Amino acid sequence: MKKSKKSKLCFFVQGMHCASCEMIIEKKLKKEKGVTSVEVDLSNGQVYVETQSSTPISEDYLNSLFKRDNYTFSANPVVDSHNQVTVEAIDITPYGIAALLIMAFYILQQSGFTSLVSVNSQSSLPLFFTFGLIAGLSSCAALVGGIILSLSKQWLSLYGNDESFVKKTEPHLLFNVGRVVGYGFFGALLGFLGTFFRPSIGFSATLIISVSLLMVLLGFQMLGVKALAKYQLRLPKRITRKFSNEENFKGRLGPLLMGALTFFLPCGFTITAQALAITSGSPIQGSLIMSIFALGTVPGLLSIGIGSVKMFTNSNVSKQFSTIAGIIVIFFAGFNINSQMTVLGFSNIGDVLGAVTTSSTKTGNISGLAPIEKGKQIIRIKASSDGYSPNKFRVKVGQLVRVEITDVGTSGCTNAVISKLWDGQISLNKGQVSTKEFTPSKVGVYKFSCWMGMVSGTIEVVDKTGNAGPANAEPIGTGAKGCGCGGSGSCAGSK
Repeated sequence: MKKSKKSKLCFFVQGMHCASCEMIIEKKLKKEKGVTSVEVDLSNGQVYVETQSSTPISEDYLNSLFKRDNYTFSANPVVDSHNQVTVEAIDITPYGIAALLIMAFYILQQSGFTSLVSVNSQSSLPLFFTFGLIAGLSSCAALVGGIILSLSKQWLSLYGNDESFVKKTEPHLLFNVGRVVGYGFFGALLGFLGTFFRPSIGFSATLIISVSLLMVLLGFQMLGVKALAKYQLRLPKRITRKFSNEENFKGRLGPLLMGALTFFLPCGFTITAQALAITSGSPIQGSLIMSIFALGTVPGLLSIGIGSVKMFTNSNVSKQFSTIAGIIVIFFAGFNINSQMTVLGFSNIGDVLGAVTTSSTKTGNISGLAPIEKGKQIIRIKASSDGYSPNKFRVKVGQLVRVEITDVGTSGCTNAVISKLWDGQISLNKGQVSTKEFTPSKVGVYKFSCWMGMVSGTIEVVDKTGNAGPANAEPIGTGAKGCGCGGSGSCAGSK
């Protein structure tokens, strides 16, 4: 019996901007009668369709088939004409909405909202749910929520346009189920391993920066930057095609595993819960602490996921939402990177903004020194979850300094203070004054911060003439070497 002849056609596609676009087109075309194979090339904007010769596919048919998906097909490449330039008006609406959302996030961070709950090793389990609830609306939203926004459209590509909204939210439900189950499992391991499992804060900071850099790439791709379209973060097509087959349920389990693995991408709240799971010394207690904490993050993170599905499935607002989400993802990534720079000993945006006031004190002005009581230079600080007050000090080199920090409402990563000026950390206890004494041996501007770098300040060490070193010298980083839970205290302090 003679095999029927096949024909291979090439079409040029407009409207593709990510790996999920490839999957959407491939899946839909493979369901068409007579189509034997489909190959989509995102970087070149082309699709190769192989069909039986008796069932040819035209560009008009493809345009009709993908009308709702906003993809345009043509048999010839689209050539930009310099003689006919069409200027498309820029819609500033998504940029304005993104700016308002970013402003709301910033206000939430600065309002002291995160200080409403402070947990310790003796806290009741329901309190960990509230702790997780606040985390899901603040710092966890920046790291994990940004990842959800970045991948939402790719998850959505696993489903056809005719499937229900509830069905399309399945990956986000699985992602959060994976978080709760995974956190419970790893929490049990922490309770069992105790002091043997403590990732350093330097490792955590480097990991968060690495993930945030990938978020930046994804964010610009969501904004439609064509130059980055070919740099897709994905598995080989042979694997993604298998996973995207709705008849193969394993394809839907990717978000489940990803949710569990976010355990290793901790925000300050997560690390606090992890430290308390370690100090519990019990697999059961450690599992309960972490799973209930993760359960508390579900409302915030699930809202982000469901909202993205609602927007991406509406073809009229999909492009605008992609712009909004891209801007927010880039902002969250920048927010995460900026906060970790302090931990790793580099200057962040706060240092740049404060450079003018800092450099003015390096010109020999001896005023503004910390007061001296009983032969000690005294630094008094009020610490809360949104910062230190005051956060700039001047002391003399070679003279004993006593730091007195009053905890007026810290939580998460803000309940311990680190600096290269002293050994170890200053663990804070709500409503109490924690102290540390040290003698600065070298002039310079030293940073102090929480052990995740979310809030910080500076202590300027000057010589007898008021000089703190070169005017262009960068502040000296905190030099954190532990996870914030080593030594004599836990991440949450011994409350």
